[in-house]
Amino acid sequence: MIASISDVDKDKIFGIMQLQASYANCIDEDRLEEWPAYFLEKCNYMVTNAENYAAHMEAGVIWADSRAMLADRVSALREANIYESHSYRHILGIPQVRRLSESGGIHTETPFTVIRVTNGAQTELFATGKYVDLIEYADEQPMFSQRLVVCDSNTIDTLIAFPI
Repeated sequence: MIASISDVDKDKIFGIMQLQASYANCIDEDRLEEWPAYFLEKCNYMVTNAENYAAHMEAGVIWADSRAMLADRVSALREANIYESHSYRHILGIPQVRRLSESGGIHTETPFTVIRVTNGAQTELFATGKYVDLIEYADEQPMFSQRLVVCDSNTIDTLIAFPI
């Protein structure tokens, strides 16, 4: 059941849109060290594909259950992994409020497209899909309690190590 937009304060809707845009900008501007701060300390982040999502399979290509795990992921990307220099550009749709949680959080779905540019290569479509989120509030600031990245394609790129 889709919640009525009137069920959610318009300031909260604006805050959710700002959270989404700021999150994407953080990744696009390669400020990955800031990325975990968009999540509550206890959170869930998973990247999966549409087929697994539809089948309610809980396995993901990337999975983390805390902000500390997300910070570790960034450290590994910066210090341990070797990859060709590249950048991303997120294009986001408007978040749709799906339902309200009993705890006062808001379940949303937001369509996305991610484009990747590698040095010396053409711009290419990296991923499309939707974010399935539970957004909760800490000190009146919206933060991700859960972010499920559902990619449309079953083919997973080797650079999926970066956050989407």
